[in-house]
Amino acid sequence: MIQTSGNLAAAATAWDLVMHNWALLSTVLVITALILVPILILRKYVLLTFNIIRDTPPPLSMGPRDFEPLHGELVSFLAMDGLSLRGMFLRARIAKRKGTIIFVHEFASDMFSCARYCRPLLAAGYDVFSFDFREHGVSGTEDGHTPRQWATNHEMADMLGAIGYVEDCLEQQGLPTEIGLFGISRGACVAVLAAQQYPRIACIVADGLFSTDRILEHLMKRWAYIFAKVRFVYENHHPAFWRLLRYLLLRYASHKLNCTFPSVHKALRRMEPRPILMIHGQRDSYLPVEQARLLFDSAKEPKELWIVPGAKHNQSVTIQPEEYAQRTIAFFDRHLAGIAGRIAPGQDASLAERA
Repeated sequence: MIQTSGNLAAAATAWDLVMHNWALLSTVLVITALILVPILILRKYVLLTFNIIRDTPPPLSMGPRDFEPLHGELVSFLAMDGLSLRGMFLRARIAKRKGTIIFVHEFASDMFSCARYCRPLLAAGYDVFSFDFREHGVSGTEDGHTPRQWATNHEMADMLGAIGYVEDCLEQQGLPTEIGLFGISRGACVAVLAAQQYPRIACIVADGLFSTDRILEHLMKRWAYIFAKVRFVYENHHPAFWRLLRYLLLRYASHKLNCTFPSVHKALRRMEPRPILMIHGQRDSYLPVEQARLLFDSAKEPKELWIVPGAKHNQSVTIQPEEYAQRTIAFFDRHLAGIAGRIAPGQDASLAERA
């Protein structure tokens, strides 16, 4: 009986405290809800959309061996972080060389895929260096690293190592060290990111270029449309919500996957003016044309954009092979041959031909 009376007294005291401070308690509850509910929503979205980075495979439109491979001089070199990589030099088919191009293959491919894109360039007088990213082809592997279709600091280390190696080889041969880059999909992303850091890159051809942050935001909206239970909430998210979610997702993924995801969009805006030719399939369902136009608008002049009618992701070269060859050759003729085609000071024509 005494305990019951004590409980009643405590309840009465608590109720009296609530009644005298109801405004303060209401404010605290509202603030807590305003903070907690968005955190829970963002956490749910981050965990859901993390699967995009971790598990979503890219649309491989063609196998790695649907072409006749080219074979060149196989070499070994080191990535910037010391991992051993393999590459090969392919020499121009004519005596008068025009310059050197580094081919940067797409995800889940290898250095021999350059044959699909670079055969006309070799015939036109360009040397081509192609290499395998880590975990691809015959290049080295890294413990605990799983390659994905997104450009990360690991691929950047490979790309910068390849550029440094080719530049050293050109210097040893007395050739101009200006280099052109030719990247496909993820390789195009890495080429742009490297060019932003490496001013000696003369020009870039980027086929299927995308920016991880922007395409993830696009995919997050698509996934939210499919999985969101409250359609009103999904349809009325402020644009700032998607930017915040994208930031949190990339931070979470960087922590979980032990890598960073550089932004191609930011690199294009920060990069010193560099000639760039962007190629994009008009029917690319994975990377919509709007994403290509966004990146094109971010790039500085001189720049070109070729939207290939009827082409899906990475199919432009098979849909329009002749025009593809003409456009890429003409681009490198304008922006690379005029630099790299010159004989370096003190070098005679016979040495340039042998090199």
